[in-house]
Amino acid sequence: MIKRKKNGRLRAKTRIRKIISGTPERPRLSVYRSLDNIYGQVIDDANGKTIASASSLSKEIVEDLKSAKGKTAKSKLVGILVAKKALEQNISTVVFDRNGYKYHGRVQAFAEGAREGGLKF
Repeated sequence: MIKRKKNGRLRAKTRIRKIISGTPERPRLSVYRSLDNIYGQVIDDANGKTIASASSLSKEIVEDLKSAKGKTAKSKLVGILVAKKALEQNISTVVFDRNGYKYHGRVQAFAEGAREGGLKF
């Protein structure tokens, strides 16, 4: 069952990545979720560079994460942090890459946090 779910996500990921690509003007905001943590990166695919990144393990938001209840609330805080870091690099518009996950739950909360932080996609 687990292998089938993972293979399905990877197939969806390859279908999405055929279409979505990050440029220097509009980089790709990629999200990865593990069982306990969530990670986000703003990536310029043309140059192969990561512009900004944040995760639920980032030291900047440790205190905020302690007060957050549940993984969904933590995901929203990580989305806000990655948006803040991207805005510091003068990035305001991005392409959202859900990385094969359904746009639901923690992935949706991450995206809403990034929008709340000031990113447009």
